[in-house]
Amino acid sequence: MNIVFMGTPEFAVPTLKKLIENYNVKAVFTQPDRPKGRGKKLAFSEVKQVAVDAGIKVIQPEKLRKDEESIKLLKEINPDFIIVVAYGQILPKEVLDIPKYYCINLHASLLPKYRGAAPINWCIINGEKVSGNTTMLMAEGLDTGDILKQSSVEITENMTYGELHDILKEDGPQLMVDTIEALVKNEIAPERQKDELSCYSPMISKEMARIDWNNDAEYINNRIRGFNPWPITFTSYKNSIMKVYTAEILGICKEAPGTIAKVDKAGILVAAKDKYLLIKEIQFPGGKRMRVEDYLKGNTIEEGIKLG
Repeated sequence: MNIVFMGTPEFAVPTLKKLIENYNVKAVFTQPDRPKGRGKKLAFSEVKQVAVDAGIKVIQPEKLRKDEESIKLLKEINPDFIIVVAYGQILPKEVLDIPKYYCINLHASLLPKYRGAAPINWCIINGEKVSGNTTMLMAEGLDTGDILKQSSVEITENMTYGELHDILKEDGPQLMVDTIEALVKNEIAPERQKDELSCYSPMISKEMARIDWNNDAEYINNRIRGFNPWPITFTSYKNSIMKVYTAEILGICKEAPGTIAKVDKAGILVAAKDKYLLIKEIQFPGGKRMRVEDYLKGNTIEEGIKLG
């Protein structure tokens, strides 16, 4: 079984490794090397590193749809399947028509919900109780192809984006292998997505993570969870940015939204629109991520200050 894999970030790595174990991965397509770190040196994507270590040919077109040489190479490889996991480019019809069987995409949501670039974040931000992975036939639209297989994951009360990401990352590889095997044996009937049930998950930006204390405590806490470990929610304390990593919802509050009602080793108690949020982990510029209890051993947080 000849496979071409297309993917870029860490999320795609376990699936690539699983495919290498089970099939003949002829080539890996990934995004071009990008500057990373303080030195801004060009760095491999996580997927490229795995491919290089395995001795697999790597192709990195800036825009695949406009790269005739890359498309020509794909046709010469003549793969049975093209497998796509968080590649970061939309494939043109010319590419979708190349494999003997299909182009299959692994998407980290229960489609048709949360099409788009950041499904894991938005599941948490919107307070969903269940998420999962979907394998689908690729179409020209954005995550609109027919559904092949799905697996579900419960979202627990305090689960963060990072935790759900890692669960789905490890769940996806077997789902993909099961999908490939079932397609080869003609044991799957692709199911059309119900567009009326769809919703979109746009890319995440740093500015989205600013806390607006005029919202309900649950709304704010979901964003704290959904932006952890990136970009991390933040608020203004006096003239400094205070990042907020974890919090807990407590009882009904009386103070104006954003007011620090109490500070002790349990955390920083802040009023939201309806209830208190007990902030447990913070970080100030130039400092480390710390539990409030540890931060207070050498620093102070004043009660009565209004966060912005």
